[in-house]
Amino acid sequence: MGRSFLKSILLIAALVGGISANSFCQSFPLTLSSPNQELSLQFATAPVKGSTSGGGKLVYSVSYRGKPVLDQSALGLELEGQSLLGADVRVVNSIAGQGVDDYSLLAGKTSKVQDEYKSLTVQLKEDGNAGRTFSMEARAYNDGVAFRYVLPAQDTIKEIRLKQEDTEFRISTDATTWALELPNYRSSYESEYVKLPISAFSNQGGVSSTFLIGLPLLMHLPGTAWMALTEADLEGNSGMYVTNPSGNWAGHWFVSKLSPRFDNPNLVLTGTLPHHSAWRVLLVADEPGKLMESNIVSDLNTPNRVQDTSWIHPGKASWNWWTGDIGPDGKSAYTTKNMEYYVDFAAQSGFPYMMLDAGWANGRDITKLRGNVDVPELVSYATAKHVKVWIWLYSISVMNQMKEAFPLFEKWGVAGVKIDFVNRDDQEGIKFYYDVAREAAEHHLMVDFHGASKPWGIERTYPNVLSYEAVLGMENNKVARRDSPVDRTVFPFTRMLAGPLDYTPGGFNNVTEDSFVGRGQSPMVMGTRAQQLALYVVFQTPIQMVSDSPQAYANQPAFKFIHDVPTAWDTMRVLNGEPGEFVTIARSHGNEWYLGSITNWTPRELQVPLNFLGTGRYIAEIYQDAADAGTNPKNVTIRRQIVYKGEELTLHLATGGGCAIRLIPEGGK
Repeated sequence: MGRSFLKSILLIAALVGGISANSFCQSFPLTLSSPNQELSLQFATAPVKGSTSGGGKLVYSVSYRGKPVLDQSALGLELEGQSLLGADVRVVNSIAGQGVDDYSLLAGKTSKVQDEYKSLTVQLKEDGNAGRTFSMEARAYNDGVAFRYVLPAQDTIKEIRLKQEDTEFRISTDATTWALELPNYRSSYESEYVKLPISAFSNQGGVSSTFLIGLPLLMHLPGTAWMALTEADLEGNSGMYVTNPSGNWAGHWFVSKLSPRFDNPNLVLTGTLPHHSAWRVLLVADEPGKLMESNIVSDLNTPNRVQDTSWIHPGKASWNWWTGDIGPDGKSAYTTKNMEYYVDFAAQSGFPYMMLDAGWANGRDITKLRGNVDVPELVSYATAKHVKVWIWLYSISVMNQMKEAFPLFEKWGVAGVKIDFVNRDDQEGIKFYYDVAREAAEHHLMVDFHGASKPWGIERTYPNVLSYEAVLGMENNKVARRDSPVDRTVFPFTRMLAGPLDYTPGGFNNVTEDSFVGRGQSPMVMGTRAQQLALYVVFQTPIQMVSDSPQAYANQPAFKFIHDVPTAWDTMRVLNGEPGEFVTIARSHGNEWYLGSITNWTPRELQVPLNFLGTGRYIAEIYQDAADAGTNPKNVTIRRQIVYKGEELTLHLATGGGCAIRLIPEGGK
């Protein structure tokens, strides 16, 4: 095929698909724009000294509303025993397209998704004897862009043995980040998000170690955009982290680091071709709250593989562990009788579940009972009261006994499994998540991953996966003081961008910062009771713990909000907020709306417009910090008032405070 004829064909494709007409001239990039034209992702080849291929080093860049957010950043794959793939390539073809992700979610931030996108596949080839080929697949949505590497079957690469993925993220300015610093690739993602400029993470002065940063990574480019980096669809891959390897004070860029394999730390991935990487996702918006509303991570995952989902139900659960197994006599006891007390509480409160935590199994053998809590007996007791039981499992035991244990749990009548201490997202670790989801679905078991990596959208593919931990949650109150209102105002803008988070709210022993003491039984929580109520709206998870003991909630009027608030949502709106400062979120369930607003240690007065409401009168049931909540955090003011769409509510938040509101259409319509 002649070059002039090829250019004619590509010009037609460009005009139809929205790609730059000069896309195959070296001086012009291939440009993919979002449906609203505000976001642009460009691929190009940068000249390589001494190359005669007519191509160059593969790079990409991103702009938002005409301003750069990512400068030209290199793309490449390090294959064992081979030169860097992407170092000297030329474009041989491109395919433009468009589509709409139109699907339903059983339990997500929204129940119905309809996201329009533009797409582009760039096919690349090396010259010379190797002649290796690969493609970059990309999508541009109105709220973000995503791309991934695709390696087709080819004679020059018999199998994939990937040493590392060299994807750069050269941020256009020294942006402020909220970064999750992690010690290694074997963590549970339970730490603070540190607010620092990108350059603060550079490998300066020849220091041998670098900061390992987990995802999602939130960034603010002042005057340009808010942006978050994460990933989607990890099936067959390992988890991505980033570091800043610049080595100088002015360096403000990151490079990918994939979690290494256990059996060979020099490799991150092995397998056969064809193969595609996980999607690299960049969410972009003019306000940080808009990033929360995005469904791109879910969009990029494989559709639901579970044909019958009638047995999957979101809901709240009573929980024995956080409060220290406290029974009705105020004493701690891990016994069948005491666990029945938590079942009774769930039944009386209208909760569908009771979460039985660690201690029932005979050591690491999860097919045998230890003898203190009889799980089948507890399940039978709960069934008579219309409550179902979840059980805690150690991840290593699940890895070893999944095939025999899951059918047994189904026989017992267990509703779900909480799998803890996974602490890995290497290739085999990611495979474990998918194996668990698939096997659990076959035996009608829902799943909650703890001690886990961040979500990446598997809950769309396997909707029986209801939640993940991967957050510095309220369990820390049992031993230390790392859980505070400050971190709670960061997590919605960071960790929650990746998917549901099991933070385990609901602590009613509310104290001031100065009065807090970490303790294992009847733990304290810093901040106000109204903030704990608001967290049931702010933090999204389909399986929501009601963490405190039944007696902590007895005769407490504020408990009614926990009783009423759902765990499955139809829509969400982020009404205001700044990471680390405050946030207000509204979510709908049927014809009702729920609002949660929280602040850090700074008391605030917030004006919240009710533009999200439907027409007509709404009864607002308002649970708000009392006037003295700053010094007496347990005190909550509860009132009702009539409100309308378009009105504003004034929220008064105490130090470490919050506000929770249920909005009911008058007449229930």
